[in-house]
Amino acid sequence: MNSSALPDLSDMQDAGMEQRYLTFWSNNQLFGTPIADIVQIVGIQEITPLPDFPAYVKGIISLRGDVLPILNMRLRMGNPETPYTERSCIIIANIQNTLFGFIADEVDEVLDIPQEQISSPPRLSDNVSNAYLSGIGRLEKGEGKKERVALILDLSKLLNESEFSALAQAVQPE
Repeated sequence: MNSSALPDLSDMQDAGMEQRYLTFWSNNQLFGTPIADIVQIVGIQEITPLPDFPAYVKGIISLRGDVLPILNMRLRMGNPETPYTERSCIIIANIQNTLFGFIADEVDEVLDIPQEQISSPPRLSDNVSNAYLSGIGRLEKGEGKKERVALILDLSKLLNESEFSALAQAVQPE
């Protein structure tokens, strides 16, 4: 992926950050995640597989001396895997002081979603809710864009506690 096409996140660390979200596409669905969790966005690169992990854990990469686990968002959401394109990318996030990468089909944009435009995620039943959705953001119409919604993700909940611990431990230096 052409790195010049990726948004520059260096100026996103400001006072209004709590309502700033990075939006991205996975399986023709628009997702958003708080920009505060995002470290950077890189192009697809060689991923070393890890044995005995779920299929959505694609493996690890080395990025500037750090080893990061990589998850495929399509597979994590129960969708089929597709070949990567020139727009596919890895979103690097800091989750509980551990860097993780999430493969997305395409980054959309960084935008403000005020809290009043975010509604609660739907509940599957009285005692089951979608664990990794923190809300549904209604995005305003922009230039040449129609009104749309983004599923707001809590990236820290994409893995259960044992999966998170196992992956975090797998990439920690001895």
